Amino acid sequence: MNQVINAIVQFLQQGIAAIFHFLGIIWTWSFGQIVTVMQSNWQALPLWKQVVLAVVVLGLAFMAFKVLRQLWDAGEKVLRAFVALLAVLVGLLPYVLVAGVIAFAGGYVIKNVNF
Repeated sequence: MNQVINAIVQFLQQGIAAIFHFLGIIWTWSFGQIVTVMQSNWQALPLWKQVVLAVVVLGLAFMAFKVLRQLWDAGEKVLRAFVALLAVLVGLLPYVLVAGVIAFAGGYVIKNVNF
């Protein structure tokens, strides 16, 4: 059974590593293309290519806005989840304290009380 669980965990790790590797390739390629476009010499281009370049820059700005907005939303959700986790942990403290008192009282009775 332990081998099956280890095989599943290893499979999941390899899958996650492959996904992150693929994302890294796409990320690197995309930024390379963006840098190439941004390094274009605007003055040396004919007017119609300047218009195309302006449209491309506007498209890139729009995509950057969408990416930043999604990252902001994800960060907000992560922060909310962290705050919710802290709230649950604080809410559990009385129960943990009572469990500790019960265990202490039981241990005291077992060690010290003789009938």
